[in-house]
Amino acid sequence: MHSAYGAYMITHNVRTHRSSEDFPQAEHLAQKIAEVAADPVAVPADTAEMVINRIIDNAAVSAASVIRRPVSTARRQAQAHPSAPGASVFGIDGTYSPEWAAWANGVAVRELDFHDTFLAAEYSHPGDNIPPLVAVAQHVGTVNGADLIRGLATAYEIQIDLVRGICLHEHKIDHVAHLGPSAAAGIGTMLGLDTETIYQAVGQALHLTTATRQSRKGLISSWKAYAPAFAGKIAIEAVDRAMRGEGAPAPIWEGEDGVIAWLLGGPDATYQVPLPGVGEPKRAILDSYTKEHSAEYQSQAPIDLARRMRERIADVADIESIVLHTSHHTHVVIGTGSGDPQKFDPSASRETLDHSVMYIFAVALQDGTWHHEDSYAPERANRPDTIELWKKISTVEDPEWTRRYHSTDPNEKAFGAKAVITLRNGEVITDELAVADAHPLGARPFARDQYTAKFATMADGVVDPQEQARFLAAATGLADLAAGDLGALNVAVLPQVLDKAPATGKGIF
Repeated sequence: MHSAYGAYMITHNVRTHRSSEDFPQAEHLAQKIAEVAADPVAVPADTAEMVINRIIDNAAVSAASVIRRPVSTARRQAQAHPSAPGASVFGIDGTYSPEWAAWANGVAVRELDFHDTFLAAEYSHPGDNIPPLVAVAQHVGTVNGADLIRGLATAYEIQIDLVRGICLHEHKIDHVAHLGPSAAAGIGTMLGLDTETIYQAVGQALHLTTATRQSRKGLISSWKAYAPAFAGKIAIEAVDRAMRGEGAPAPIWEGEDGVIAWLLGGPDATYQVPLPGVGEPKRAILDSYTKEHSAEYQSQAPIDLARRMRERIADVADIESIVLHTSHHTHVVIGTGSGDPQKFDPSASRETLDHSVMYIFAVALQDGTWHHEDSYAPERANRPDTIELWKKISTVEDPEWTRRYHSTDPNEKAFGAKAVITLRNGEVITDELAVADAHPLGARPFARDQYTAKFATMADGVVDPQEQARFLAAATGLADLAAGDLGALNVAVLPQVLDKAPATGKGIF
């Protein structure tokens, strides 16, 4: 596996500066990001190929979520904002104001928690950058496929590099605070904007996308899917204002009353953010990974582990207890270290169950599979034998798993766990898995064939086969799409499927 985190990266020390200090704009992190975005360096072939894979991946998960209520609500909001030229909304005809198209498509992408991921000091779903960039590209009409690839290479680079260097969840700030700046930077690259404009857009986008992570705590609501879509919408609006000459709070990260001083580590904290040097390619997307299973990323390896271990257990009813030894992050975010009783509640929302590794491991152990709908169905969660097994599962932090979670060496970095299953007769069965089967270093790494197969599976019965083939041809030929032709990246959904979308309440629009 190639690591983008290499010798060509320049590490920037980022800390708070008092207003009275001499801290020129040239040293601001937002300026460094803007310089990376404005650098006209060519996109490597493997980066471009992975960008296309992730566009296909996003379409797959959007097809799977298209008639879920939050997605239907967001789509109807977008439909209230028609625009010419405008941008496409997944599944339907027409063009809509680009920020609202990005909003609707962003919710569709995130709703099932089923697309790509990168985990380091912070966590992220960098595929969230795709909807806002595609929407802007479609709307302006001057962006071609190669420009879109360049913009997405930047967006992935910036978000992943921020995730490497700045932990947000430690201070209960939601991870989309890294998405606003990355989407703004990516749009800047795609449109060929100057460094100053991108600098101002990045600052605005960050200022407006910092929020608490209560959206992923306790009883998790549909806002979990909306939050990244909102960040993408904000990024588009921030770039629009910056292009018109409007400025941003500065220095946004390092200011005396800035993000670091008051939302993150405080005035004495220093963060180290790696960014590519001038003329260096943007390859960070190659260090990210998608999901084979529709569940929080740190559940991916445990699902595969449970599927493997069930072959060694004659009857799961014989289990006395299961302890998952894992990283601090997994333990406190989706494990028993969270202290959330909702993670053991069979009536909890899908979003909450998605963030309960105890529930996920129990179902995967019983079923030997994972399904994006069936595994979360209320009747599945309420099965008495599942509830009984579920309550026998706990997590503990293992310092070695925590160390591997934070490792910058891609060959060592791990998001898995060791499972210790104790049977009622005293027998102990143990096994461990460091990375999911679909991970680049896993048993069955995802490549183009796996991405297209995932799309075919998710689109089955939702998108006409001819339309599936048309979309895949457009996506795989993205580099050759001319300006004005990027509407081909939209996917039409069968009318009889859209007719099943739930009714939503009347709003303002």
